[in-house]
Amino acid sequence: MEPILQVKDLVVSFRAYAGKVQAVRGVSFDLFKGETLAIVGESGSGKSVTTKAVLGILPKNGMIENGEIWYQGEDMAKYEEKDFYKIRGKKISLVFQDPLSALNPIMKIGKQIMEALILSLKMPKAEAKKKALDLMKAVGIPEAEVRFEQYPFQFSGGMRQRIVIAIALASDPEILVCDEPTTALDVTIQAQILDLINEMKAKANVSVIFITHDMGVVANMADRICVMYAGKIVETGTVDEIFYEPAHPYTWALLSSMPDLDTKEKLFAIPGAPPNMIAPPKGDAFAARNKYALAIDFEEDPPYFQLSDTHFAATWLLHPDAPKVEMPEILKNRIKRMKEEEAKYGK
Repeated sequence: MEPILQVKDLVVSFRAYAGKVQAVRGVSFDLFKGETLAIVGESGSGKSVTTKAVLGILPKNGMIENGEIWYQGEDMAKYEEKDFYKIRGKKISLVFQDPLSALNPIMKIGKQIMEALILSLKMPKAEAKKKALDLMKAVGIPEAEVRFEQYPFQFSGGMRQRIVIAIALASDPEILVCDEPTTALDVTIQAQILDLINEMKAKANVSVIFITHDMGVVANMADRICVMYAGKIVETGTVDEIFYEPAHPYTWALLSSMPDLDTKEKLFAIPGAPPNMIAPPKGDAFAARNKYALAIDFEEDPPYFQLSDTHFAATWLLHPDAPKVEMPEILKNRIKRMKEEEAKYGK
């Protein structure tokens, strides 16, 4: 199957007073038609910067220093701002983290959805209004005709996020980028928004890039997962491979720090802090926080080791000459519980 989007060896930096911030350092991934690819990692790992580079919305001090972004036979890494007009908001849409800041506070909700339809699809106003109402109903806005005439402040956080999703889907995009779309919402509303994104994806056969720092969110959302740390993808695989057979110590740490209802052990916290990306450390950037680090981790960046056709991890622990190290006991217990629950209730 041919990927709908290909990112190859992407390098993104930011000019700052203290020097050059190396935010993304050689990221590569494919996105296939109709799949959800989750990109997970701590804040500052480069998740959002990667997708902003894809969409051409890096801040003025940001720059793509190397790499390719292939979509529809063109390398978007070479695009100028005017070139993105035919793609951004039309073929590739973005759902922002904070719906309140994404919406115009002094424009009625209906008009904001209509504006997206008129600009992207050149739709007449009457047709745009009908389509906007249909979109509002599709994303679960009750009394759409009444709400059409209201302003963002009259909507709850969850309802505003539904409107942002409606605007993102207005142009019938091929790719939907969701940048931590549930972070500002409470847990119950989070679940509703995740269900909505899954429902809209299935209806429109949209490909989704889902960015989050919450491993629990992606379990029921993603088909494949890329785990990012310090501007690099350190492990990638299917959901089952990442959750049941994780291979990188950073993935172990993320999964171990995720609470669940059956957790009896003291909750794990990753020691230390992410590295300074103005001067990234030599070797494996996670080595200083990794109790399983080998001497070579402080000297050489590990290559990707292949565990299956879809599962790769960049850790020296997978080298044939490395000592055998098992994942933490807390994670073993979690995986055992997940398998038992799956056997009992199904996925």
